[in-house]
Parts: sequence; C-alpha cells; structure tokens
Amino acid sequence: MAVKSFRPTTPSRRYLTVSDFSEITTDRPEKGLLAKYSSTGGRNNYGRNTNINKGGGHKRRYRLIDFRRDKAGIKGTVTSVEYDPNRTARIALVTYTDGEKRYILAPQGLFVGQVISAGPDAEIKPGNALPLKSIPLGENIHNVELKIKGGAQLVRSAGAAAQLVAKEGDYATVKLPSGEMRKVSVECYASIGSVSNPDHQNRVIGKAGRSRWLNRRPHNRGVTKNPVDHPMGGGEGKSKGGRHPCSRTGLLAKGLKTRTNKRTQKFIVRKRTK
Repeated sequence: MAVKSFRPTTPSRRYLTVSDFSEITTDRPEKGLLAKYSSTGGRNNYGRNTNINKGGGHKRRYRLIDFRRDKAGIKGTVTSVEYDPNRTARIALVTYTDGEKRYILAPQGLFVGQVISAGPDAEIKPGNALPLKSIPLGENIHNVELKIKGGAQLVRSAGAAAQLVAKEGDYATVKLPSGEMRKVSVECYASIGSVSNPDHQNRVIGKAGRSRWLNRRPHNRGVTKNPVDHPMGGGEGKSKGGRHPCSRTGLLAKGLKTRTNKRTQKFIVRKRTK
C-alpha cells in the first residue's frame, strides 16, 4: 500500500497523489451485499439546506459490513480485498464454510486465501475476532465493540489501531488512537491487528474537482461573509468577526463542551491527549 504521484503535466497534477490500489484484487463487488445509498446534498428531512458545503459527488452503493463478527467457530476464507467508496479502509469478502458471504474491514497484512475465524478460541492473528477477555495484553486491536453484541463502533478508519493495556474484573482498559483510555466490557469483541490502508493520510487532493467527487463543495470562512449570512460576518476590511468563533447557526466552535452523556463518563479512565 503506497501513494502514487504524477508528472506535472497540468497544475492540478503537480501535487496530486492517489493510492496505488496494489492490494485491491477485484473491482466487482458482491451484488448480494450492496444496498442503496442516497446522498442528502446537505438537506434535512424538511428539504432545508442545513450544510451548505455538501452537494454533488459520485454515485455510490453501500457495502453491508459485518461489524458484529457473530459467526463464532465457523471458519471463513478471504475471497477478495476490495475498495469501498464509503470508508477510508479496505474491505475483504469472506466466504464461510457454510456458504455465506460477508464483508469485513480488512486489517493490514490480510491476503486472499487466508483463513479467518471468530470466537473465544480463535487464533491471535490479524483478521480474527475475539472477546477482549481472550486477547493478550499489549495486543493491537481494531473494530472494537462498546456494547456486548452491539457491533463494532470504535477504531474503524484507515491505519487506526487501539491497544489493550489492562484487564480488571468485568472491564478491560483500551487505549484508543486519540490517546483516550476507556473501560470496555471484557465480553465485547474486537479484531486483531490494525486497519488497512495506512497511507490514506498521505494522499493529496490536488484539485478542487476531486473534492467535488467526494461530495464536498467550496467552503467559505464566516468572516468573509455578510452579517446576514453569518454571525462573524461584516466589518471594515479584514476583521476577525468581533465575537467568539461560531458556526452559521451560532454554535460555539472553540471551547464548547459537546459531550453531554454523563452516564458513560465513568468509563473514561483518561481523556484524550490534546
């Protein structure tokens, strides 16, 4: 997995970089694991534009990913490694011995033909999913559940990995990529290894049109607008807005605490590093 650059035949190609897609084995997704995916264009259920920086973009179909990994004791063989337009990581098509096919998030080092499994007795190797109580301390993990049998919610983006640092009673302590240390039930499942496509962070968009393909429209700063369009707009010359940085609707952008769920605060051992 590496990034590919181009000869500067045009100004937009001078700094443009893309993934070389060397790990991709097929460009045809499994039809039975596709679902319709509609773009909102930044509009809510009333049809009002609530995000003016979204719109356009290439058509996509959603890939149904198995985040639960609940086929315990049934071995599967990796059939293909594929590109997923809806996420930064690669996905792998797994064919199980009972004939069922499922997509999983592909970890680094996964290859076609590899046999993977899930359950308390699975081997400690990339691609296998086990409950935290069966994973040794210090192991890199991804695809971590927060609720028992609720499906993975943590550590799913390209190149990400968490670390299992402690176990005590019914809870294990996991160090997340952000630096936060959090308690998770030892019955929750996690996959071994780190997520594939670590070079995603090294890509350079290179031109405005490529952002348009990704459903991103041009973004203007609030201070460049008129007062009727943004709370920070207006003023003579290049002003700083005259108030605390905020969104178009007045929501404070710096310093406002957005975490309101105090019920789960007790599970955070250490907050994320600044």
